[in-house]
Amino acid sequence: MAAAVHGPSARCLRVRNRVRAQVAIVLLALAGCLVPAGSATAAPSTAATASLAASASPVTEFGVTTPGGLRATGQLDQVTRVAGAAPSIVMAYSDFAHPLDVAGLDAVAARGATPMITWEPWVWGGGVNQPAYSLAKITSGSFDGYVRTWARGLRSWGKPVYLRFAHEMNGDWYPWSERVNGNRAGDYVAAWRHVRAVFEAQKVTNVRWVWSPNVTYPGSLDLPGLYPGSSSVDVVAVDGYNWGTAASWSTWTSPGELFDPTVRQLRTLAPGKTIMLAEVASAEQGGSKAAWVTDLFTWLRAQGDVRAFIWFDQAKEADWRIDSSDSAASAFAAGLSGLRS
Repeated sequence: MAAAVHGPSARCLRVRNRVRAQVAIVLLALAGCLVPAGSATAAPSTAATASLAASASPVTEFGVTTPGGLRATGQLDQVTRVAGAAPSIVMAYSDFAHPLDVAGLDAVAARGATPMITWEPWVWGGGVNQPAYSLAKITSGSFDGYVRTWARGLRSWGKPVYLRFAHEMNGDWYPWSERVNGNRAGDYVAAWRHVRAVFEAQKVTNVRWVWSPNVTYPGSLDLPGLYPGSSSVDVVAVDGYNWGTAASWSTWTSPGELFDPTVRQLRTLAPGKTIMLAEVASAEQGGSKAAWVTDLFTWLRAQGDVRAFIWFDQAKEADWRIDSSDSAASAFAAGLSGLRS
């Protein structure tokens, strides 16, 4: 991925997370016991889940992230042509070494969309072990000046923006995992609350905070111990990919197999909160991507309380793009149209 959007080593680390999650899903599905991993409470019954979904509003937002980030006019125009509709959320990535991209925010707003920034507390390319960016350092105030600058910048910008801070925290491929970098249990929640408190001290009211774990898998950190609480989170989300057979270790995984266990946990942890799929895509290898895309939209319509999804529209480890094939592109456009009808 382009350095301006996301660190190259970060993407390599995320491959390992997909390995763990995908292998776990396959093994559990074969065993007939696909359940939330490490859940501290029982999952809601099927009837309770259906009731929750039925009581919520349907999905209304389609988002995208492309290699060029917030200013990727040509890429976003291409997505709009292929999808048959403009994305209402545009997501990009930033580490703790970059300033707030106000021009990028302006570019997204000019399209009539809302920006989402995945804000990563590390330096791209530095690997998982970055003691200078430990969670305790964040909580102690070592980065308060930098965080305050972002807070003031977003407050001055004034328009709505989603801020997805320290995502996929339930794995161990980022320095903000409690399993690496000298971090300890409880450090993640403390760091999250501290960063949000800095924003609140600056009277920032236009930011919606997105808490976004990876899909759960056996061995992932328990979500309840990582959730900062209802007063500190505005939106809950989840990241998940169907790798198909694009890698030697992967197998085709349906949208339900991929997302159901984690979404059930999100409903238990954060009842009534808006839910998003913050990163989602499918490979072509191993099955019909067009059918998978159709199934994804069917799954979304059945949820009701999953209010947005953000497609990872990039060709990286696999060709995740909406238009990786004509059939996939047609299925996406049809599914999006049906979702909004």
